[in-house]
Amino acid sequence: MTIHKEGRTLLFILLIIFFVLNWALAYLMPDAKTIQNLVIGGSVIFYLIILQFFRNPVFTVSRNERVVLAPADGKVVVIEETEEIEYLKSKRKQISIFMSPVNVHVNRMPVGGSITYFRYHPGKYLVAWHPKSSTENERTTVVAKMKNGTEVLFRQIAGALARRIKCYVTEGSNLEQGQEFGFIKFGSRVDIFLPLHAIVKVSIGDVTKGGRTVIAEL
Repeated sequence: MTIHKEGRTLLFILLIIFFVLNWALAYLMPDAKTIQNLVIGGSVIFYLIILQFFRNPVFTVSRNERVVLAPADGKVVVIEETEEIEYLKSKRKQISIFMSPVNVHVNRMPVGGSITYFRYHPGKYLVAWHPKSSTENERTTVVAKMKNGTEVLFRQIAGALARRIKCYVTEGSNLEQGQEFGFIKFGSRVDIFLPLHAIVKVSIGDVTKGGRTVIAEL
């Protein structure tokens, strides 16, 4: 387990703030031991909460071109046939994974391939499970073209709390299955659009692990 680069600066600044706060309290109120202990305890708890947001597990990815891996840790909230209108412009099987604040927030490539399309869309901050969040919220859209020519589209979607989407891909780059492609601070949602012939291997309510859980077979 490591600390993700997106959180290192914030964690360092918070550490300094809490140190100064507790030092000032001890200096200005040397006899208020109860208050000092409460502030120290609160600082530690708050810091640990923020720290867990930015944890980044280290593991070996079992790559397989015939399967689709979960792009994020979270819970499966949508499995349906839908029309993808931004790029694919055809019917697809959609799987959506909701990332809560306690999940790992690293996003990983569900399949390996060349990035044929990338767009960032500014937008609203509706709650992630809102029906219109996929098309109206701040989001990124990424398309990976596999070696066999199959294109898989996936989308990072901001939510009411998650207002910082990071996506590290560029069009034309080649990424491996399970490789990190982005990060959503404080959780939200990732949608993935698969060909209609894909065999979905998860159900609504299933808990996924990014880069490890098989969510479909191609």
